[in-house]
Amino acid sequence: MTERPAALDPAIARRVRRDSAGLFPAIAQQHDTGEVLMLGWMDDEALHRTLTTGRATYWSRSRQEYWVKGDTSGHQQWVRSVALDCDGDAVLVRVDQIGPACHTGTRTCFDADALPARVGNPGTTAAAGSDR
Repeated sequence: MTERPAALDPAIARRVRRDSAGLFPAIAQQHDTGEVLMLGWMDDEALHRTLTTGRATYWSRSRQEYWVKGDTSGHQQWVRSVALDCDGDAVLVRVDQIGPACHTGTRTCFDADALPARVGNPGTTAAAGSDR
């Protein structure tokens, strides 16, 4: 019988804000280039596993199970650091990505489908109310 790991550190758990399903977004970023690789979902157990194993672990909303990035594809994510955002509602996992990060076989999930967006200029004044 496999021993279940201990629960997420209560000090960390108190800081995390979860949705109604107990999940929060986890952004994977290549540690040395800053490249945004993918967005996954975690719960307390997935975060605990990520923090304690050195491998990025996510919760699959479609399969309703945990998955360690790369266990089936070989495209592993080795954890370099983990940070919680200022509101506690998202996690940034800086990783060393081995192979493509996206299930489509591309390096990042954000390679395709660029949306048309007006490019801002820091030298101009933004419209009133456009900031958070």
